[in-house]
Amino acid sequence: MKVIVGLSGGVDSSVALINLLKEGYEVEAMFMRNWDSATNNDIKGNPTLTDDVCPQEVDYQDAKKVADALGVKLHRVDFIDEYWNTVFKYFLDEYKKGRTPNPDIMCNKEIKFKAFLEHAMSLGADFIAMGHYARVIHDDGKHYMLRGLDENKDQTYFLSQISNSQLAKALFPIGHMQKKEVREVAEEYNLVTAKKKDSTGVCFIGERNFKEFLKNYLPAKSGVMMTFDGRVMGTHDGIMYYTIGQRHGLGIGGDGEPWFVVGKDLQKNILYVAQGQQNPLLYANRVIVSNVNFFNEPPLEGAEITAKFRYRSKDVPVIIHYLEDNKVEVHTLTPAWAVTPGQACAFYDGMYCLGGGTIDEVYMDEEKRKY
Repeated sequence: MKVIVGLSGGVDSSVALINLLKEGYEVEAMFMRNWDSATNNDIKGNPTLTDDVCPQEVDYQDAKKVADALGVKLHRVDFIDEYWNTVFKYFLDEYKKGRTPNPDIMCNKEIKFKAFLEHAMSLGADFIAMGHYARVIHDDGKHYMLRGLDENKDQTYFLSQISNSQLAKALFPIGHMQKKEVREVAEEYNLVTAKKKDSTGVCFIGERNFKEFLKNYLPAKSGVMMTFDGRVMGTHDGIMYYTIGQRHGLGIGGDGEPWFVVGKDLQKNILYVAQGQQNPLLYANRVIVSNVNFFNEPPLEGAEITAKFRYRSKDVPVIIHYLEDNKVEVHTLTPAWAVTPGQACAFYDGMYCLGGGTIDEVYMDEEKRKY
């Protein structure tokens, strides 16, 4: 069987390639160019040159060295238009609404497991493979996603919105490995990526200052930062720059516990803050999730499963109720911290990732949070 691996120039995809070769697959690799790293365009389409561009060219050269070292053909494909239209515009639209989007999830759904998959199929691939820390079981026409065995690296949260048909064509060759093992294999093969630092954040932002980057595309409007009881604590640089539960960058000092973002009023351009990580205003027990995707049969109405509302958060026990328009109402059995509209909600049953959707509305009992 022919498998085309998404080779990013990092250690994870490099070892995914090695594992597939060991298993006897016919393997080729593909490097995705998703962002024009020479320039960035502002919202009007005007180029804005940057000095701290995403190091895609370095990544491509590393990917090429890995492919050459392993004797694998490497394709280089541009998905710049697709990325702009399906990921970056979505990213901007969500920020305009005062929400906090997760472009990595949309990138998986629209680029890695759609545009990439379609191109790989045109090259005669039976499967595609990625260096994600996740696992998949293909069993008699059913396809199941499982968490990666490295709990610190598990990436099923970011994969929870790909479709069943996309999962059907996917392999995750390092999902059973620990990160330490992955690096050891890369070192054993003397790959240039063996000690390469893991990439962080979204590629089009990279290591640059997030606020400065976003200013190229969305006009910033400063406003009041205050408590819900009307006490003015300072000014914010623009609601879009802040997310629920954010602690750093508020510029509020003084005695007592640290301050956190606890709400937004987009119409009045007010950012609400409160003291204390355990502040009740940061907790919710009812969440409306839209664009819900399940890989297989949905859980039964009222069944107890778990949900992850943030990538690094622990699972929260929940019960879901089905609504119209592909939405579900999620009731948490213990209050969940800093549930944020625009972010993903991934559903689990033990080691199985069942699917997920996008957080739309957040409540504590009947009170809707100003998120």
